[in-house]
Amino acid sequence: MTAVEAPSHEQAITPTGPKGLPVLGHMLEMGRDTLGFLERSAREHGDVTALRLATFPAILVNNPDLIEQVLVKQHTKFTKNRVFWRQLSALLGNGLFTAEDSEWQRQRKLAAPAFATRPLESYAPHMVSIAEKHIGAFEDGAVIDMHREMMALGLLIAAQTLLDADVSDYLDDMEKAAYWVIDEVAARFSRPVVIPDVVPLPGHIRYRRGIDFIEKMVYRIIAENRAGKGAESGFLALLMGARDENGQALSDKQLRDEICNMLLAGYETSALSIAWGFHLLGQHRDIQDRIAAEVKRVVGDRSVTHEDLPNLVETEHAVIEILRLLPPGWAIGREAREDVRLGAYHVPKGTTVILSPWVTQRDARNFEDPLSFKPERWAGDFRRKLPRFAYFPFGGGPRVCIGNRFAMMEAMLLLATIVQRFDVERLTDRPVKFLPSITLRPQGGIWVRLNRRR
Repeated sequence: MTAVEAPSHEQAITPTGPKGLPVLGHMLEMGRDTLGFLERSAREHGDVTALRLATFPAILVNNPDLIEQVLVKQHTKFTKNRVFWRQLSALLGNGLFTAEDSEWQRQRKLAAPAFATRPLESYAPHMVSIAEKHIGAFEDGAVIDMHREMMALGLLIAAQTLLDADVSDYLDDMEKAAYWVIDEVAARFSRPVVIPDVVPLPGHIRYRRGIDFIEKMVYRIIAENRAGKGAESGFLALLMGARDENGQALSDKQLRDEICNMLLAGYETSALSIAWGFHLLGQHRDIQDRIAAEVKRVVGDRSVTHEDLPNLVETEHAVIEILRLLPPGWAIGREAREDVRLGAYHVPKGTTVILSPWVTQRDARNFEDPLSFKPERWAGDFRRKLPRFAYFPFGGGPRVCIGNRFAMMEAMLLLATIVQRFDVERLTDRPVKFLPSITLRPQGGIWVRLNRRR
């Protein structure tokens, strides 16, 4: 699928879009059925759809070549959407999510060593050990909300790998704080206007309390490390040992900002990947059985290790397909810094650009039977033949998710660890509703029955 390239001397095309309302534009339609509205818009208006988010002009881009233009070839002409990210300054500060240009490059360089091959391998035993303890506590036939349990498990793993800290003694408080923060982030994502933090809305109050709890925990762990009482490994230890080009170490505030950015980015998205995975595998138990047989053949009855991953081919294909069909990062937002030409289309300065893995990864032009869960589609050289940005669950270009390898490793290890012990049965009498906020969340939970494998 290739975008029409207009010669530079030809007049650019202005994209078309659905008719919106005065003042609100397409906000009501987006609010009622965000995912369905975007899918319909792409089908009806082609590779680029003109939208209006209240007073803000926007476009939805659904062409791999044009997505590559935004994320890679012309990435300097776009910035992260400032209107949205400014609302989260109390949580994110000036961390990797919000920084731009030279400041972002500096922070990316400081954080990168934590996601190199050797540190990643060192995280794997912790992930598996925590997962075995958490999952092993469930009895045969237990009915659980997989989303909630994976959020708890993800929080324990994030604390261990990012902070080298055991938060199990105050997990309930950490979960409550995290939910307060995540729920408010979701609410802000759907608002057509910015409401300052100082306005005492109930969600704002809970948001600040959640941040205060997380901050106190992070600052306490930083202080313990400064005093030589903390960890010698993990993301925090690597950050504390890092030095910029002037030989300066990061301040406590900078460390706090980076940790909060990584907790938000890594904790919920990884948990959602597994939860959505068992939403699918719990309905396609023949595929789940094939994965369990592969794990039995490769791993046996011992714990899964990082060294097993190259041999868990069907497990990897399942994770890739889960991220295709139900990507936690369902949309990526950019804002044009200047007038930009995208293929044959003109994009004015200030336009919000929406790139949606949910929409593009369900496009029948690239994926046969796109709404079906078929991990086997990834066998052979299928991925190599795809246009580069037909599949981009972790974004792409210079700002590709820094933890993409971490996320894939965690998803494979946890999936294998769970199916090694349980046949997970999806309880379809408890339907799930897709809730697209900053991530793709399940409203009402993902309820399953755990049947112990004999």
